[in-house]
Amino acid sequence: MNKQKTLNGSFSLYGKGLHTGLNLTVTFNPAPENYGYKIQRIDLPGEPIIDAVAENVTETTRGTVLTKGEARVSTVEHAMAALFALGIDNCLMQVNGPEFPILDGSAIHYVEQIERVGIKEQNAEKDVFVIKSKIEIKDDRTGNSIIILPDEKFSLNVLVHYDSDILFNQYATLEDMKKFKAEIASSRTFVFVRELEALLNLGLIKGGDLDNAIVIYEREMPQEKFDKLTDVLGVPHIDAKKLGYLNHKPLVWNNEPARHKLLDIIGDLALIGKPLQGRIIATCPGHTINNKFARAMRKIIREQKVQAPSYNPNSEPVLDIKQIKQLLPHRNPMLLVDKVTEIGSDYIVGVKNVTMNEPFFEGHFPEEPIMPGVLLVEAMSQCGALHVLNQLEDAEKYSTYFVKIDKIVFHKKVVPGDTLIMRVEQAAPLRHGLSMMKGYVFVGEKLAAEASFVGQIIKNKE
Repeated sequence: MNKQKTLNGSFSLYGKGLHTGLNLTVTFNPAPENYGYKIQRIDLPGEPIIDAVAENVTETTRGTVLTKGEARVSTVEHAMAALFALGIDNCLMQVNGPEFPILDGSAIHYVEQIERVGIKEQNAEKDVFVIKSKIEIKDDRTGNSIIILPDEKFSLNVLVHYDSDILFNQYATLEDMKKFKAEIASSRTFVFVRELEALLNLGLIKGGDLDNAIVIYEREMPQEKFDKLTDVLGVPHIDAKKLGYLNHKPLVWNNEPARHKLLDIIGDLALIGKPLQGRIIATCPGHTINNKFARAMRKIIREQKVQAPSYNPNSEPVLDIKQIKQLLPHRNPMLLVDKVTEIGSDYIVGVKNVTMNEPFFEGHFPEEPIMPGVLLVEAMSQCGALHVLNQLEDAEKYSTYFVKIDKIVFHKKVVPGDTLIMRVEQAAPLRHGLSMMKGYVFVGEKLAAEASFVGQIIKNKE
């Protein structure tokens, strides 16, 4: 399993805000494990902190706006995309105004600074949410949609369509987050000339120019009106009959707008609060549909308090039954772990195949065989003991005993034919021979039982 990551040091970036035109500074700082992403308005009284999560998004007109009380920060998506794509889990961002600087309209400067200060691995495990079935969010009015499908890693496919001869259909894909810098990070935000007047009337893009956005002129307008808009952009007058891209820097890629839409999705999905494993397919995405999808994912994650571990019966076990018997003193009929499929620094995953031949089914119950709940707890505890004993030298000289069992909940019956997938997490470091654990038993994707318990590791008598 991957570990959580934070920055190895702090860095700052300076520039004007796209919408406010203010001179702004944003500083990125390392943060402790399980901190997530937070943004602090250091220019406001009390220096309030906003959790960078989807529920705190209050506006998506021309960017993602996060709000908590009176504190508000906009245009955060490019920075969030860089953090998420480079695997940063925990970061405190401090800004001295109501938005992040737009820089060149892309995420490349954030990426370069993250690489400059370096990335620090932390002790806690990275909590990845694995997509196991199709999830779709669609706006029936606009036709915009985002689908995520099961896959072996996180990847994205984006299709955009505009009623424009200059920018019609475009497609972008990112198969590997390691290629984010080379293939996506430099893609810039874009705007159509026909949108400029409305945006200016809304009090937006006061800091917009041809250095921080791709400006697309694809519908001819009167020269006088066009001159007024180019005056706002601070560029010389241009022949209103000449359609095309008006930016100073040429396109990095022919499909740069589609790549930027992909960048925006990554930034908005960072507000889910944990990495995903799955393939995104987005049709005509924008900040509004992105946020709806992020909110839906957060709801699904809350409802699935803990995910069932992935189990491939064809994979070689980490510990087979012979190795398990070397660590545990239990024998038939009380050995309740058949194999171990994963061992991390603070967790273990074990498997128990339940058959009709289990001796306890003779009396529990003859006409309706159900695995006793106490044996589910026993199976979890044996997994926990394997995790602890596997770390000890001369493990065969030690045994593990229950000291306390607490917070037991049985969610569903376990019957012959079920395969139990058990995940046991070490809730605290081993101290004075005591190990605090939290265990879960799954049948398929459904949680069957859970419990907290404390085990004591005692050296066997000679």
